Amino acid sequence: MQSAKRIRCERFPCSDVQHDGYRVPGVNVKPERISIVLISEAAPANPDDYYYARGNPLFAQTTVHAFNDAGIKVASIKDLLDLGVYLTTAIKCAKTGYGIQTSTIKECARLLAAELALFPHARAYLLMGDVAIKALNSVAVRAGDARVIPAGSTYKIRGQEFFWRGKRAFPSYLQAGPSFFIEKSKRTMIAQDIARAMRLLR
Repeated sequence: MQSAKRIRCERFPCSDVQHDGYRVPGVNVKPERISIVLISEAAPANPDDYYYARGNPLFAQTTVHAFNDAGIKVASIKDLLDLGVYLTTAIKCAKTGYGIQTSTIKECARLLAAELALFPHARAYLLMGDVAIKALNSVAVRAGDARVIPAGSTYKIRGQEFFWRGKRAFPSYLQAGPSFFIEKSKRTMIAQDIARAMRLLR
């Protein structure tokens, strides 16, 4: 199954993203084998940096580093998929600036909701950064549920337990892209959150 064949943005209404940077995972996966869905911020400006791009894309490099920091010895995105970890972005297009408008997050959450529905056996969501957190909250509210993650600093709430429809949600920090190497103070917390999520698979 390829998510890209099941999910498509038809209107591209958002004004603060690059529509030619639109990316939905096109990798073949078996939905029943996916236990954790990792959601990061937005598709990269350079398509060669995307998780599933050929070669050694930046998103893959930093994510592999993050999992190794957590004690999960992997060398590639394929290794993560084999462990049952599926990687995607909350925003399917690349950003045009530093931030992302709330309206864009809500619009793209429609696609994220459809994508998450493809993996009914997932046991946890790793929410890498504020945009991913807001996107899952939008998915939940649109489905008629309460917000999954309360407002507040990620630093203060990340140690608490959150659930949405029986699945754990782990608020954390962005692990995809160059900021991972710059913000070393957050790498330890990212590793801790990944390790906590991966313990659910044991």
